[in-house]
Order: sequence, then structure tokens, then C-alpha cells
Amino acid sequence: MAKESSQRVGAAGVHRVVVIVDENSNPFELGCATEVFGLRRPEIGRELYDFRLCSPEPALRMRDGFFTLTGVAGLEAADTADTLIVPNRPDVEVPRRPAVLDAVRRAHARGARLIGLCSGAFTLAEAGVLDGRRATAHWQWADAFRSRFPAVRLEADVLFVDDGDILTAAGSAAALDLGLHVVRRDHGAEVANSVSRRLVFAAHRDGGQRQFVERPMPDVPDESLAPVLSWAQERLDSPLTIADLATRAAVSPATLHRRFRTQLGTTPLAWLTGERLALACRLIERGESRFEVVARRSGLGTAANLRVLMRRGTGITPSAYRRRFGPEVN
Repeated sequence: MAKESSQRVGAAGVHRVVVIVDENSNPFELGCATEVFGLRRPEIGRELYDFRLCSPEPALRMRDGFFTLTGVAGLEAADTADTLIVPNRPDVEVPRRPAVLDAVRRAHARGARLIGLCSGAFTLAEAGVLDGRRATAHWQWADAFRSRFPAVRLEADVLFVDDGDILTAAGSAAALDLGLHVVRRDHGAEVANSVSRRLVFAAHRDGGQRQFVERPMPDVPDESLAPVLSWAQERLDSPLTIADLATRAAVSPATLHRRFRTQLGTTPLAWLTGERLALACRLIERGESRFEVVARRSGLGTAANLRVLMRRGTGITPSAYRRRFGPEVN
């Protein structure tokens, strides 16, 4: 399904995000959803989401009995969601409640956006909404998932999958990556960057990056990529090459490629393209209407290249992005 079916708006005029919390749900992913979608952000100047939790019971024990959740709405609140985040639990072999699965099916049938974080993919698959669709889940459950749900196209080695109206994340920190991706889809790169700054979290990690990134103890001298990344971000409008990055880092291109894979889970070229695309989005949001200028200032070269990469990275054309996120014309 096309990604342009992005943000639906509830009756109150603000997109409503509802999280279903079930017995033994993981607190971390619940916290990620609350942090990204539930907090007020006065620095942005407007409300981004109407956020609420719901559960099938008045009191629920969270994972391993860490604490009991009470005082949230009943499961009927799921029927008001524009975006529904489904339960994620470590006991993936335990069937989900029929009432929860029915709520997921109803939401899907009426066109709500569905999100599964970590083992939430099991909930979506059990509800039958993932058949024939792309999805991901935590790598440790990949074999179990494939065995139970062979009709789902599982991508087990990525951070998250955006399949239009159904999105899944691999778990843990990838829940934040997907959350920021959704904010970027709904409100643009500038707002997503503001949310990421509050989180003190990377503004953009592409969903195709690997789930498991090796982080060996650094040798001396320090092999951190931070200096060369900062240097490149200040020169995105220049015709930077991988050889330029390697020279700046005082290593060979092969060594640079290996460090990017180890530390960031991506390639130098993919990182550079992603940074340039993010800059192009910000330029459009700030009012630059000439796509040739956007392409040149972001280092993407030509308007034609901008169109190709923007469609690939955001799911929409530069013109559609400008209509959705550009300054309002009086």
C-alpha cells in the first residue's frame, strides 16, 4: 500500500494514537511509545497527537510482574484510534486474547494505521493482517515467527519496516527509530528532529539498517566516527565522496566501510545519502520551492535525482512533501 496514506485525523482534529497494553507487556516499548507520541511539546507550538492507553482488564501485571498498570481506558478505546499500537510480550508462544485480536482486525478494516513494536509483530500476524505483507521482529524470534506465520514476508535483519498502513519495529531502541520515522512521516523532518533532540537520540536511522550492530571495545587511538560525521554534515552541499570521508578519517576506504558497518550498521554512501535527503526535507519545510536549489544545497545534484531519492526515502514526491510540510501560503 502506498505511503501517502499517512496521517488520518480524529474528530478532535488531532491524530489519535492508542496503545493496547496486555498482560505481560514490555514496559520499555510502552515507554518509547509514550515518550514519542504522548508528551506535550510546547517548543513545537502545537499538539502532535492525542495519545492514550487502553487494556482489556482494569488491572494488568506488566512483564515479569514488574508493576501493575491501572487507571487506563478499556479496550473499546482502540476503536477510536487513527494509529493503533498493538501489544508486545516476551511470551510469544502464548496466544493473544481474542478480544485484542478482534480490536486489531476492526482497526485494520476501518483503515487505521497499525504499529507493532518488537514482538508486536506476533500480535499483528495472529490477527491475520500481515499475510502477504512485509514485517520485522526481534532477531531472536525470527525462526519462531517464520514457523508460525509463513505467509508473512519477514525481514529479520532490519530495524523497522514501513509497509504503508502497517509498520513493525525490531524492538528495544528500534521502537524509537520507528516512532521518529512515523513523526517524520506525519509532521516532517523539522518536527522529527525537534522530538529527537528532546529524546537525545539520533534523528534518523534508516529502517534498512541492521538490527545487531557490533560495538567492540575501542582500541587506542579512538576509532569513533563522530568527528568525520560532524565534518561531513557541515559540507553536505559539497561533492563529497567516500574517498573524501576516508581521507578525513585518515583510513582507507575499506577500513571506513568496515567502521560504518560496525558502528552504524550501514554503509558510508547510504549514510551520506540519508543525511542529504534529511537536509533536502528541511529546506523544503523552510520554504525553498525551487527543487533545483534544494538538490544543489543538499548535495543531491539535480532535481531529477532529488525526486528519485525522495520518493524512495519518504514515499512521496518533492511536490507532495511541499504540500504536506511546507509553509502555508496565505
